[in-house]
Amino acid sequence: MHIDAHQHYWDPARGDYEWLTPELKILYRPFGPADLAPLRERAGIERTVVVQAAPTIDETRYLLDMARDEPSIAGVVGWVPLLLPTAPDVIDAFAHEPKFKGVRPMLQDIPDDTWIANAELAPAIEALIAHDLAFDALIYARHVEHVETFATRFPALRIVVDHGAKPPIRYGRADWQTWADAITRLARLPHVHCKLSGLVTEAAPGWTEATLQPYVEHLLASFGPARLMWGSDWPVLDLNGDYLLWHSVANTLLASLSDNERDAVFGGNAAAFYRL
Repeated sequence: MHIDAHQHYWDPARGDYEWLTPELKILYRPFGPADLAPLRERAGIERTVVVQAAPTIDETRYLLDMARDEPSIAGVVGWVPLLLPTAPDVIDAFAHEPKFKGVRPMLQDIPDDTWIANAELAPAIEALIAHDLAFDALIYARHVEHVETFATRFPALRIVVDHGAKPPIRYGRADWQTWADAITRLARLPHVHCKLSGLVTEAAPGWTEATLQPYVEHLLASFGPARLMWGSDWPVLDLNGDYLLWHSVANTLLASLSDNERDAVFGGNAAAFYRL
């Protein structure tokens, strides 16, 4: 089964997407399963993991309500206020939802880059581990030192880095080494995985397969085909590309893998990681 390990559904009228403003014209409208269905079908993607896009419990409930009646949604990665004393109880309640598979604090938007290393996160993270839930890390290279601290503190937690830690592709190779070294460091931690997603958004307009190739190759060399999972990041992807193009380019860039390895990246790894 081929799985899109990272995509979003939203409705701006809900009012809790601070980043989603009318200036983002192409994105500022509702997106739901019916919008993605024809793209999924043409790409041969049977199921998806829907990831939170607003830092609210209400949005997580909105996604879970949608998932109950939508067979293409294999899992939901939601949001929980991890530092609040109530976080373990919230996680326990969500864990009773069969399609609730993990949480994602929006680390890239938190002003304090050291937030993830806060020892007071422990009760919430222990609750995630107890319920066999996963953790999505939405980060840049500047967060890696603190993510290492976090990951080392919780070796039983399954962690996945979203969007390859958002490499600065649009700036060429000027900042390559900082990002590449960060990826190498994260990949040394065996319980840290990575999503092959979001790269198109980080590239400049007019990107090509060759533009993305060194980044994909470094992610593959670092994490290997057993710890990478393909995701579209749709509909954010539409800002600088489209679903079918990115799916095709990713297939081409992974052409050196065996059939089994490609099947893992395009579905098997996500199924295992998220317990789908």
